[in-house]
Amino acid sequence: MEHLFGYVERFNRLLNKFFMVTGGVAVLALMSLATGNVMLRMFHLPYSGAYELISFLGAVVIASALGYTQMNHDHIIVDIITERYSEKTAEVVEGLAGLLMAFFFTLVAWQIWVWGMKIRVSGEVSETLKVIYHPFVFMVSAGFAAAALTALLDFVKDLLLYAGVLKK
Repeated sequence: MEHLFGYVERFNRLLNKFFMVTGGVAVLALMSLATGNVMLRMFHLPYSGAYELISFLGAVVIASALGYTQMNHDHIIVDIITERYSEKTAEVVEGLAGLLMAFFFTLVAWQIWVWGMKIRVSGEVSETLKVIYHPFVFMVSAGFAAAALTALLDFVKDLLLYAGVLKK
């Protein structure tokens, strides 16, 4: 069981690193576009549609970081209530929170995917540049799916540790 779980965790780590690289490329493109647009504004020559592209890229940047952030537990934790629990109770609550996050992120990924499909099928394009933007929507959905997988793996790991199947 430990061996199989190790493979799944490795796959998840690679997936989240891929999304971090994707997010890094998107943030570089976003910064280049924003900086170039600001510099050209000084000469009254701003990019047409820069706001649209920056918005799309910003959504990709944020969604791409979700799984990696969850994997490294770099998110904000409010433990005002749980700090009073015993260690075992806190572990159970943390495990249930992982399951709840997995459910929520799966729901969000699914609904964003459905929205992206509607946009793709309808042929909807962005308002200013008239470019297709459903690929950005699908990237955001994939980012939430990676976060859901990571949260689910956290839950399963907590469950296996609690049951004594895995060792810390």
